Amino acid sequence: MASVWKGSLSFGLVNIPVELRPAVRADHVSFRLLYKKDLTPVKYERFSARGEGPLAWDDIIKGFEFEKGHYVVLTDDDFREAALGKSAAIEILDFVAQDQIDPRYFETPYYLTPTKGGEKPYALLRAAIRNTNVVGIGKIVMRNTQHLVGIKATGDALMLEIMRFQNELVETDEFHFPKASEVRPQELRMAEQLVHNLAADFDPEKYTDEYRANLMKLIRAKMKGKKLKGPRANTKTTQDDKVIDLMSRLRQSLTEGKQKKPTAGSRARKKTAVRTTTRSKKSA
Repeated sequence: MASVWKGSLSFGLVNIPVELRPAVRADHVSFRLLYKKDLTPVKYERFSARGEGPLAWDDIIKGFEFEKGHYVVLTDDDFREAALGKSAAIEILDFVAQDQIDPRYFETPYYLTPTKGGEKPYALLRAAIRNTNVVGIGKIVMRNTQHLVGIKATGDALMLEIMRFQNELVETDEFHFPKASEVRPQELRMAEQLVHNLAADFDPEKYTDEYRANLMKLIRAKMKGKKLKGPRANTKTTQDDKVIDLMSRLRQSLTEGKQKKPTAGSRARKKTAVRTTTRSKKSA
């Protein structure tokens, strides 16, 4: 993927020439809005709230609504005055223990890749971050917007994640959550047993977007002039207004739920046990 930013990463007096490259890609099925009569694409036109238009871009300005119906108008010069200017450097301000950072702060990941001459200090910083289990906290300016960033070591890469600022987080005290005292010990033991039975190693290839797959099947069939029926989603609600009998649900889940899948280590131990048993029988 092409780089989205070029500059340097610095910590202390060490400067590392780097590029920023996307670490994720969108994989959506996109659609165009079409006129039903002749399938021509639908255009979006700009109209005022009073119905005037279509408006040219030169007739449109930006305003901040400080109260209902009242605006402060900002010009291009205002935005230029507020801008921080282009930055070609990311300075690490602090190194923070990874477990101290609320995961809600992290938003969009990018790979930091070294450019010519930056390989050795890149490897040095990567090893230092990994061995100390910290995140480098800094700031970057991209497209005239300043972002908080976190820099982590992931495999052979340094990963930069755009972070949210503190004022963007919603605190839990804005909502109501049940108290721990509402859970009975017996219920907790059964729930923990169910979690144990469903425990497995994380395999991301298991989790696929079934809706996207069904859409693509339908699209490919229509391209060939065929009619293909996809599985209909169950839209009926499964929960009624009655009080849920939690214990009976837990017991049913433990009875019908999947048994714990053996990990690679447990499979290896099982094979070893079988071989040992076989050898013992032969010896006897």
